[in-house]
Amino acid sequence: MSEAATIDVDGTEVTVSSPDKVFFAERGETKLDLVRYYQAVAGPLLATLGGRPLLMERYPQGAGGKSWFQKRVPKSVPDWLRTTVVSTPNGTTSDALVAADLAHVLWAVNLGCLGFHVWPYHADAPDVTDELRIDLDPSPGVTFDQVREAATLTRELLDELAITAYLKTTGSRGLHVYVPLEPRWDSYAVRAAAVALARELERRHPALVTARWWKEERGSRVFVDFNQNAPHKTVFGAWCVRPKAGAPVSVPIGWDELADVEPAALTIATVPARVAERGDPWADKNRLPQSLEPLLEWSRRDLASGLMDAPWPPVYPKQPGEPPRVAPSRAKRD
Repeated sequence: MSEAATIDVDGTEVTVSSPDKVFFAERGETKLDLVRYYQAVAGPLLATLGGRPLLMERYPQGAGGKSWFQKRVPKSVPDWLRTTVVSTPNGTTSDALVAADLAHVLWAVNLGCLGFHVWPYHADAPDVTDELRIDLDPSPGVTFDQVREAATLTRELLDELAITAYLKTTGSRGLHVYVPLEPRWDSYAVRAAAVALARELERRHPALVTARWWKEERGSRVFVDFNQNAPHKTVFGAWCVRPKAGAPVSVPIGWDELADVEPAALTIATVPARVAERGDPWADKNRLPQSLEPLLEWSRRDLASGLMDAPWPPVYPKQPGEPPRVAPSRAKRD
């Protein structure tokens, strides 16, 4: 086993133990390779993650090994490490890592963190959700071309409302559409907007898109997962590496790249050169905060027409206006 390496990150020393440990089996990339990747994309990475709490997905033995999600940082941490208190739906609190700078990210990588899931707010303003995150999730049998089409239709719908949206791959089978928000709304309002968007997409494109929470109702359609915007939910971070053997990356892309992008080709071996050549497709995202009000108007319209709230995930307390939290097939049997 190789000796530990010490990385100087803008004056902060980060120790990388076992730097030669293989984290990604397909090409043999190591823990140190992952460190070098994050150094290479530090600018765009921190532009979107900086200052936000992070949920760590830890794989100490590398992708494919034993793993767990960790909100709470260990008891023994460097004195420079910044944390913030986050909550679960039932009110349990944890001291979570904050992406204060690159040193914080690399500190987590040394713990075997192969995935970062990011809260939609900044640690210094936890009551203000400043991103709408539209998760286009392919149901079984859905092709990536169908997900591409759903993303295009999502953008067209937002364009109607004069809302600018940004796109990224997920590092898996779906796509994420992000809308930066004016600092005016909490997570309940953002989720309500996401529900309204999902329902409108389903109305207009029922053969391709679904807003149905229950899997038995989705069929072979792209599910717009509105509950990714529920309070306390996180989404896999932009520029972050998935814990898979090929080290795929969740990469921001331009809308003009959507037709040709191949997510499996975006890995820690290819993304640094891509960034060096093309820059950051989200470079202006944080300078263009959007109003959520057009989507909230759709939400009010739907509720006024008699629609109930959409179902919440099972870990959440029962919400006002929520329908019975039971799968339709079971409700029929009962």
